[in-house]
Amino acid sequence: MKRSLVVILTLALLSLAACSKNEESKPVQAAGVHSGKVLDKINASNYTYLRLEENGNTYWAAVPQMQVEKGETVQFSKSMEMKNFHSESLNRTFESILFVSDVVKNGHAAQPTMGAHPQVKSEQEQVKVDPLKGGKTVAEIYEQKESLKGRSVQVRGKVVKFNPGIMGKNWIHIQDGTNTAGNYDLLITSNDEAQLGSVVVVEGKVSVNKDFGAGYSYSVLLEDGKVKK
Repeated sequence: MKRSLVVILTLALLSLAACSKNEESKPVQAAGVHSGKVLDKINASNYTYLRLEENGNTYWAAVPQMQVEKGETVQFSKSMEMKNFHSESLNRTFESILFVSDVVKNGHAAQPTMGAHPQVKSEQEQVKVDPLKGGKTVAEIYEQKESLKGRSVQVRGKVVKFNPGIMGKNWIHIQDGTNTAGNYDLLITSNDEAQLGSVVVVEGKVSVNKDFGAGYSYSVLLEDGKVKK
């Protein structure tokens, strides 16, 4: 009887230890209010990358570039998780990172040293892609966005950025060399993959004034895109 009781207690303790370990390794969720202690920081481009500790968990967050020191505490509630995000300026890929727009330091609003919102489009490249017969150019989609709203269109362009696994979709940025009022980059959300640098034909539904939060707002994009080489 005693031996059986010892075995049961041992198994119970092992089970509790396993549960505790799982809780400690549980990744932080993007939703909700967060308060994290700064363990490390890296300033690069438009962002300050912060390694934060919150309730025993550590994770990376990117905020508009700001003055913050190790040991200080930051709070935020508006964030968007990006998986396998590659920072060109750091030449580093983050398995998971939260992009934050409403950061507060030590309970007080932080003053960003650069723009208050992260850059949501790629730098303009020297691209010249022949227009697709029966399709639209990037510039035409911007110019005609109101009349195209909700409609399916096709466009041909070069893939200048590919970010997988954002809100359950792959985010593809294309350019074709056309430009209207500084709009030269078009975002497509898709379940398909696209090779960086390749020229593709994409068909998707035009969405206007889309705000994903965390500073990611687009005047026009294509949703549920289908990618063809």
